[in-house]
Amino acid sequence: MAKSGKELDGQSVAAFTVLKRAVELDSESRYQQALVCYQEGIDLLMQVLRGTKDDTKKCHLRKQITGYMDRAEIVKKYLDQEKEDGKYHKQIKIEENATGFSYESLFQKYLNETVTEVWIQDPYIRQNHQLYNFLRFCEMLIKKPCKVKTIHLLTSLDVGSGKQQQSSGLQEIKESLQNYGVLLELEYSSSVHDREIRFNNGWMIKIGRGLDYFKKPQSRFSLGYCDFDLRPCHETTVDIFHNKHTKKI
Repeated sequence: MAKSGKELDGQSVAAFTVLKRAVELDSESRYQQALVCYQEGIDLLMQVLRGTKDDTKKCHLRKQITGYMDRAEIVKKYLDQEKEDGKYHKQIKIEENATGFSYESLFQKYLNETVTEVWIQDPYIRQNHQLYNFLRFCEMLIKKPCKVKTIHLLTSLDVGSGKQQQSSGLQEIKESLQNYGVLLELEYSSSVHDREIRFNNGWMIKIGRGLDYFKKPQSRFSLGYCDFDLRPCHETTVDIFHNKHTKKI
């Protein structure tokens, strides 16, 4: 169905609003965010073009789209080069009680068929809920498109009453992963403090709270108990880097 003039005008305003934001972010050297806005704005402007019948307006829109596409391509090449040089850095701030930050939502875009080995450094894989967090993370890793064969976990050893729970829990996860042809290598250190996750395709993610950034569910039958996209989070910061070569922790 052809769109009315009002609908096209509304779409045009939305497109140029997003593109204006893209230019602002671009001028502030916030290139990753700028690229997202360029792509979204160009897509909206393409929809306006398809619904425009006036040839003069169509010609003008094509020139504008070409200009924005050229700039977006320059930004994309710059970001690709930064990744190649190991200088890429993106930061995500998770606000207190924010939702929509399951492991899949946070990590999926950095996982592809080239990921065969993962290094996890997190001092707090001890308590029951932390073991379940690690298990959920492992479940994500064995799904397509990943072809993970080895997972390295460096954590601290619980020397208190939870030592047996930690040991048996990680052993069960290790045995379960073996059923999927995945090796879990465990290493303990009393001096480990940093939290970071590395994939052998060059991506490195540092989360201020490690994997333990979800809040406790309100009850066993509250939304977010199973679907972690609906689970409120603690405030934390996620820093994402890309290195040419990922070294073993």
